[in-house]
Amino acid sequence: MLVRLYALPEEEGGVLERLSAAGIECRRAESYERQAVLQFVQERWPNWVDEAVAGFAHVPPTVYIARRGRAVLGFGCYNATRPDYFGPTGVDESERGAGIGRAILRLCLEALAAEGYAYAIIGGVDGRESFYEEAAGATVIGASVPGIYGGMVRAPTT
Repeated sequence: MLVRLYALPEEEGGVLERLSAAGIECRRAESYERQAVLQFVQERWPNWVDEAVAGFAHVPPTVYIARRGRAVLGFGCYNATRPDYFGPTGVDESERGAGIGRAILRLCLEALAAEGYAYAIIGGVDGRESFYEEAAGATVIGASVPGIYGGMVRAPTT
């Protein structure tokens, strides 16, 4: 999907403020949090660890997290799969529906815009097109599935 960063929809209802009031902080991950975030990703989405590692290779990291206390609740990366790409991203199943995914998406898209990009690419939306359309004004890029992910090498499962 394609997002016009120069025309992002207005953020509705102050999602970051609402999450903060509920004790959830959304922010850029720090390099020294790498292991904790990668463990969170590995336990839930093992096929996304390599991209999260790539996000931590940047200084500052191109990884955003949501946390409550010391617990990671969600994450999102940009410029990890390819330049100008958003993703992967995920929110712990028990925390979904609170706006964490929307907040992380917004922070990553705003970071891409601040780096000078006019558009962002969201790869591998896996049936979540309506979320990205509503949250970011994203549009489907025709004939783009599987895109860069076709023929991907995967580690064997045990």
